[in-house]
Amino acid sequence: MKPAVCLLSGGLDSSTCLAYARREGFDCYALSFDYGQRHLFELEAAKRVAASLGAVEHKIIKLDLRAFGGSALTADIDVPKSRSGDEMGHGIPVTYVPARNTIFLSLALAWAEVLGAADIFIGVNAIDYSGYPDCRPEYIAAFTKMADLATRSGVEGTTQLKIHTPLIQMSKAEITRLAVELGVDCGLTFTCYDPDEEGRPCGGCDACQLRLKGFAEAGLTDPLEYQTR
Repeated sequence: MKPAVCLLSGGLDSSTCLAYARREGFDCYALSFDYGQRHLFELEAAKRVAASLGAVEHKIIKLDLRAFGGSALTADIDVPKSRSGDEMGHGIPVTYVPARNTIFLSLALAWAEVLGAADIFIGVNAIDYSGYPDCRPEYIAAFTKMADLATRSGVEGTTQLKIHTPLIQMSKAEITRLAVELGVDCGLTFTCYDPDEEGRPCGGCDACQLRLKGFAEAGLTDPLEYQTR
C-alpha cells in the first residue's frame, strides 16, 4: 500500500476525504494543525476521526497564525451568522484565513517527501463553499506545479506529486452521502467556526449552515447537537 498524507481538520469534508483515500488503498498519514483557530474543538474531532478510520499516524502541527490575524478565525473579529446562500456565494468572507491552504499544503508536502509519498489528499470543495480562493481547481493545479519545481524528488524526477481533491466538484449533499457510504461516523466530526464553551456548534455560521444544508438535501439527520438549527 502506498503512503499518502491526508490533511484532516476534523470536519466532515476532510474526514470523508481521509476515508476515500483509505478506500483507494493508501496508507493514510493524517495531518492536522493547531494554528490558533477559535474553533479548537475541531482538533479533538480530528483525533477521533484519525483513530476511527485507521490512520497509520496522526500529527498535529502547532502554528501561530494569530500572529498575523486578519481572519475571524484567528483574530477578535465576529464570525458572520445567518448569511443567505447568495451572500455565501459572492465575495471572500472574513472567515478566510490568509494563505492557510498554502501553508498547510507546504507542510504536507514536506512530510510527503520524508515518507517518500507522491500523494496528498485534501478535502477542498468549490461548489458548496464560502468563496475561499485556495479551494479552487486552478489553485491546486498551480500548487502542484510549484511543488514539482521546489522539491528534491520533483527536480530529480523520482516522484511526481499528485494532490487528490475528490470532493472538489461535489455538492454538500453528495459529500454527506459519500461520507455515509464510506463508513464515516459523522457524529465524530466537527465543522463549526464559533462553538460554545461546551463545544456545541452554533448552527448559524457558514460552516454550520452548509453542513446542515448537506444533510437536509441528502435526506439525512446530522447527529451533532447544535446550539440552534
